[in-house]
Amino acid sequence: MNNKTLTGHLAAFITILIWGTTFISTKVLLRSFSPIEILFIRFVIGYLALWCACPKSFKPADRKQEGYFVLAGLLGVTLYYLFENIALTYTLASNVGVIISIAPFFTVIFTCVFLREGHPGARFFCGFLIAMAGIFLISFDSGQTLKLNPMGDILAVIAAVLWASYSTLMKKITGFGYNTVQVTRRIFFYGIILMVPALFWMGFDVKLDQFLEPVMLMNLIFLGLGASALCFATWNYAVKILGSVKTIIYIYMVPVITAVTSALILHEKMTKAMICGIFLTLLGLFLSEDRRKKGRKN
Repeated sequence: MNNKTLTGHLAAFITILIWGTTFISTKVLLRSFSPIEILFIRFVIGYLALWCACPKSFKPADRKQEGYFVLAGLLGVTLYYLFENIALTYTLASNVGVIISIAPFFTVIFTCVFLREGHPGARFFCGFLIAMAGIFLISFDSGQTLKLNPMGDILAVIAAVLWASYSTLMKKITGFGYNTVQVTRRIFFYGIILMVPALFWMGFDVKLDQFLEPVMLMNLIFLGLGASALCFATWNYAVKILGSVKTIIYIYMVPVITAVTSALILHEKMTKAMICGIFLTLLGLFLSEDRRKKGRKN
């Protein structure tokens, strides 16, 4: 493994490490803000942060490339988060967590169909099944049972497909050779613009005094700067270096990070089944690396 590849894996790990802890911030913010308000504010903060980090103007070479950026903003920012948030209103959070984790499976399909890349092989799918078994143990060991809700679960599947589509699309966009921060900033721009209609549909009534409470403000900043600006940039960078398939398998680690964070910060009990689930998930992640002959890309 060369230094560039190692950097890509590190970027993916940092992204998932932060995304796995965002549930705590979101839980706190839901006391004062609605899901769509949190979503819109965090991406506006993220967009402004990316401008500060890289204020240089940026314009794609042609309309076709511009279209890719619009589509990425629609899929990865607007629709993915809307479907995920709406799914959470219909079904259990644990259901959504497990279903979103199937995104790597769809990514494999999309890279084969749209990017004309070979499928990863038996090792990937073996790792996928082992990781899903681990995620089930982590998600449903806390006294909850698997309760199917057709509407919420279907919306969660759509969210998984959307994230897989976004990650596959990013493989194409990173091939244009543009600066990662500028690329992320442009995607955020279109994501925010396309989110505006949802503000009228889902309601947006934010008042200044909601930002005056330090806890609320700090959590919004964390989601905006960390989970949005930084994480989308590092995720896009990881896709550029590793490819969409190798990057998205890090999604398996989100329930692991969430479980560990819950134990450390919220002092929730870590059971034997959860520890076993964490082991299986990490084993599945390792197997899903699907190491191939040098020179082949994923």
